[in-house]
Amino acid sequence: MDSQSATPSPAGVIARLRSLLAGSSEASVTKRLAGTIFVIRVVSAALAYFSQIVLARWMGGSDYGVYVYVWTWVLLLGSMMDFGISASAQKIIPEYRTRGEHALLRGFLSGSRWMTFAVSSVVSLGLAAIVKGLSPWIEAHTIVPLYIGCLTLPAFVVANTQDGIARSHDWMRLGLMPQFIVRQSLIIGLTAGAFMLGFNLGATAAMLASAAAVWIAMIGQMLVLNRRLKGHIEPGARAYDFRGWLAVSLPILLVESFYLLLSYTDVLVLQQFRSSEEVGVYFAVVKTLALVSFIHYAMAATTAHRFAEYHALGDKARLTAYVMHAIQWTFWPSLAATIALLALGKPLLWLFGPHFMVGYDIMFIAAIGLLVRSAIGPVERLLNMLGHQHICALAYALAFVMNLVLCIVLVPRYGGHGAAAATSISLAFETVLLFWIVRQRLGLHVLAFGKR
Repeated sequence: MDSQSATPSPAGVIARLRSLLAGSSEASVTKRLAGTIFVIRVVSAALAYFSQIVLARWMGGSDYGVYVYVWTWVLLLGSMMDFGISASAQKIIPEYRTRGEHALLRGFLSGSRWMTFAVSSVVSLGLAAIVKGLSPWIEAHTIVPLYIGCLTLPAFVVANTQDGIARSHDWMRLGLMPQFIVRQSLIIGLTAGAFMLGFNLGATAAMLASAAAVWIAMIGQMLVLNRRLKGHIEPGARAYDFRGWLAVSLPILLVESFYLLLSYTDVLVLQQFRSSEEVGVYFAVVKTLALVSFIHYAMAATTAHRFAEYHALGDKARLTAYVMHAIQWTFWPSLAATIALLALGKPLLWLFGPHFMVGYDIMFIAAIGLLVRSAIGPVERLLNMLGHQHICALAYALAFVMNLVLCIVLVPRYGGHGAAAATSISLAFETVLLFWIVRQRLGLHVLAFGKR
């Protein structure tokens, strides 16, 4: 065989990609949906990256550090204040559809959003009261941004709930674009407008722009989602099983909460022991590595409701094959992304400003944990969807406690390097626990490599 015939032509490569992604099989559909999510997250990351760069340059190190601190609290609390409904929607909706319980389905699609909005509003008022009570011990220039963060939370929570509902119907763009594309674009546009008009772009102004962006994106998403659901679900009576929803959601909330605490503990502890400038550098490193976690997120968001559906149908062979597929398509792209980001790390950090390049070696430490975690794919979603939420929550709780203790021990002495090391060690520990749990509970070997 000559070399010319052995080398695939561009047309052949394109044809192979089309057959891989354009088919009607479960694998092809999953890859398309995961690809859609990944593209949205990558575009969002580019927008977020750009917004962080311009904010860091426009605001200065101290104000940028305050903004990062407050926005981290918004992301952390906003992702926890929906009772886990955004994640449990991917279990509840497929089960209602499979069992033909249409009244409960209609009730959940509306009632879940009203419930999370009402409760998050009450909690936000309570948090604002706490900020007021603690104001003598809080730095003066941080108080107003914290109040604005409280105002942002209800819209953030409803947007998360709507995201879960949309993803349960395979409406990935509707679920993700308002939060990750529209919101980021609005933040950039509003802050750029304020800067060009000559306003002092401090932490307060940046938080006002972020709050407005969250509310606008959530309301727009709600209007489109309501119209889609109206054409997708036949009108009829509604039934509200709030107790049943919470019974499913609260254990999942524990899992999500400990995962989020694990994700944000490093930044929050770093803020307590190091300067706002160092927090900004570390946050830039985390944002630079975000592409790796996006791959895991894309597969988790795509596969969760299908895990629940196949389990409800009792199709174990189909479920097992689908799990293996999800793991493979999480780890190997994550490995490629990690190599690429480490190779380009210095110029990417330079975009934030020359002094941000001091965080380059932190990237290598932080990347270890992300890569190890990707080796088992979205198995936490598998455990949640199959009713093993409590043991999954315990694994995440242990990993969080380890991360918190290690951060408190390492951050005061080693700063960002210590925070990255603590998080990577905790992620590796969590990976081992989840692997063992799935092996014991489900009898599955959930590594991207090794004997099945």
